[in-house]
Amino acid sequence: MHRTYLLIVTALGEGGTGLLLVIWPPLAIALLLGVEQPSPEALVAARVAGAALVALAIACWVGRSDQLSSAQLGLLIGVLAYDVATAVILAYAGLFVNMVGLALWPAVMIHAALAAWCLLDLRARQPAGKQAL
Repeated sequence: MHRTYLLIVTALGEGGTGLLLVIWPPLAIALLLGVEQPSPEALVAARVAGAALVALAIACWVGRSDQLSSAQLGLLIGVLAYDVATAVILAYAGLFVNMVGLALWPAVMIHAALAAWCLLDLRARQPAGKQAL
């Protein structure tokens, strides 16, 4: 449950996904949602999301070795919110919109596991009486 490893895993995973979304969004969309020919609007939105993931990856990489500061705490809470939201949104797409690609359910499980890891790390590292969440 080491915070540094959590941020490295997040940086590498989201950085790779973000680059794929920026460079070749049809592949990422097909793998996640099973959509073979996304609309031009979906491609633009995917590239913007990819740029945001690259930015998140950079923030995680830079903050990976910081000690528990307010900035790192904010980063971890932001990563937790991202992982929870992403797991829920992707699960919704698979369960209710019937958009399922090869990587959808593994992505849901990875984001749920990262959210749990982040939550455990936040809870375990707080000084007594100062719970972040």
